[in-house]
Amino acid sequence: MPVQRFHGQIAGIGSASGTRVVVGSWHRTPLGSFGDAMVETASGHRVLVAPSPEVAAFIEATYAFDEVRLEPVTVTSAEHGWHVESPSLLLDLSVGGRMPLGRLLRLVPSRIATSRAWATAVDPFARVALRGVRTRGTALEGRREYYGATDLHAVTSLVGSFDGEPLGALAPVDPPCRFGFSSTPTRPSVTAVVTTVVT
Repeated sequence: MPVQRFHGQIAGIGSASGTRVVVGSWHRTPLGSFGDAMVETASGHRVLVAPSPEVAAFIEATYAFDEVRLEPVTVTSAEHGWHVESPSLLLDLSVGGRMPLGRLLRLVPSRIATSRAWATAVDPFARVALRGVRTRGTALEGRREYYGATDLHAVTSLVGSFDGEPLGALAPVDPPCRFGFSSTPTRPSVTAVVTTVVT
């Protein structure tokens, strides 16, 4: 089966309005480098914001959404902050220090941490330690996914809006997002990750 690997970072945040957002900043993928966003509103409406039909088609075949929007998505990520902008979504995130789990992740050699075998081995522990988080599972169309995290930093503040409505202050990602079999950690964070998709 074809194996595709996506190298990048994922920011997962909740807000006082109840809207939760997962932003991907992908540096090396079979589709090139790109940014995307998955938004779940307080009412449970799930929106994919993708920069091209190709990216949208791949993500939509893997995750579940109620609406897909094709929009230019700019994700500028730096050590201490992220700026995310599309016609629908505007986010400014402050990124803080490495979290304790991030320090543990850094101890695992990257070749091991990003392997499917490691994602399979640590999945039972992730399920217990991080509510809503899975490191392996089955996605749509029978695809299998593996998440290999290599670092984790806290998100410490949020200013943003979706469809022109302010999101409010930073809040936990709670309830977990319902795009696929896994959510991001409950505590708002940025995870360095290699996602492996077996189609």
